[in-house]
Amino acid sequence: MNALQTTQPRTHDFTLAGARLTALPSGALWWAAESLLCVSDLHLCKAERHARRGGAPLPPYETRDTLQRLSDALQATGARTVICLGDSFDDLAAARALPEAERLELTGLMAGRDWIWIEGNHDPGPVDLGGTHLAQLTMGPLTFRHIADPSARGEISGHYHPKAQVKTRLRRISRPAFLLDRDRLILPAFGTFTGGLRSTAPELSRLMRPEALAILTGQSAQPVPMPR
Repeated sequence: MNALQTTQPRTHDFTLAGARLTALPSGALWWAAESLLCVSDLHLCKAERHARRGGAPLPPYETRDTLQRLSDALQATGARTVICLGDSFDDLAAARALPEAERLELTGLMAGRDWIWIEGNHDPGPVDLGGTHLAQLTMGPLTFRHIADPSARGEISGHYHPKAQVKTRLRRISRPAFLLDRDRLILPAFGTFTGGLRSTAPELSRLMRPEALAILTGQSAQPVPMPR
């Protein structure tokens, strides 16, 4: 039994294009055969960008919180490869404004791992943090990119920050969610204060097949039929 099985029992396993994958309750994706952890839409330094553009102040701890949760996922899985699936920073100026303590924490997480930054629409260029910078990556049967291509198969993407609302016996709850069908997986945003787009939105309904699942994050990774 590996560390993931002993420390994170409430995961959801599935197969996409022949690859056996695991949705983690944190919103990260684990590919055990490749020792690969994938996260999307960290949006680091979102509070800094929001303040710079004259927005209402956001709590300043969002970058530390995101990095701590990423550290927890890396410790639980022991991943040797990490893919950050775009919009890792809220913009390039935010990347340059990363405080030194958080910069050291991030570079510590990167040390000894193959770290791949996929370009997003918020951070279209490389940042001065090392790692490999790519527009997209094909690995075995899977292609990793930021924004879904409707014609693609075996695709893993992010961008939309999907969330799903479900009704329990007591109330309706809304949680960030993976969206999964036989062609693609869309990851939830991993960053703190990133918001989300409901699975009922036309953009997501058009992308996902009728039989699609929403895998809710939180205390457990819980699959339900994708709300439309």
